[in-house]
Amino acid sequence: MTTTDRRTALRAGAALVAGGALAAGCSTPGAVAHPAATPSATRHAAAEPPAAPAPRRYPGQPGQLTHGPRTHRKVALTFHGQGDPALARTLLTEAEKHGAHVTVLAVGTWLDEHPEMARRILDGGHDLGNHTQRHLDVNAMTESDARAEITGCADRLRRLTGSIGTWFRPSRAARASPLVENLARAAGYPHVLSYDVDSLDYTRPGAAAVTRTILGQVREGSVVSLHFGYPDTAAALPAVLAELDRRGLAAVTTTELFS
Repeated sequence: MTTTDRRTALRAGAALVAGGALAAGCSTPGAVAHPAATPSATRHAAAEPPAAPAPRRYPGQPGQLTHGPRTHRKVALTFHGQGDPALARTLLTEAEKHGAHVTVLAVGTWLDEHPEMARRILDGGHDLGNHTQRHLDVNAMTESDARAEITGCADRLRRLTGSIGTWFRPSRAARASPLVENLARAAGYPHVLSYDVDSLDYTRPGAAAVTRTILGQVREGSVVSLHFGYPDTAAALPAVLAELDRRGLAAVTTTELFS
């Protein structure tokens, strides 16, 4: 082999060694190391938050639930999801400071305007459910209109969270009519969530009155109806939570209350 041939062979061997080192994930001085490519689908999946919980069936429980077990030292604070999102965040943060979790029944148009609230509610460990699309008197509607109100909000929840939400509550009524109950079941909600304590916060009676109303009626297993969007409610919540704690009553989601 001539000198020229030997030099050519040596250069070729060095190139093979360098290529093998790079393929093995190593690098030579001055070389730029490129990370292994990650499939875009994998990166997308890793960034997606988990789907929200789906509705559950509670065997032995009626189609419309007004209160949970009376022996578990738990109550559920439920909020109609509508109004100023800043006030909603204040209420959620206050509950979390006390170690409490709540249930939010969101109005579809509110989710359209403030879609980020769906994830805020879920990330705080709270329940998120369906309170119809436009918050009209769903019991007074025709069958087709009532169905559209229920499925419209369910579709928005699914798009935002991957689930139709854990609960359905009729708008403008404590209880669903038989027609609305059947439509909710057909939409995927085994139970309609009602309540046994009405805070009457929407009448704007003042924080002290809201507090008295709740604490005067709440018992083990109670489901309390409240609303986002009312300053009286936000002002009353710390005192309500403190008194519940003093009585040994834990404020939990309705999912936990009925489980």
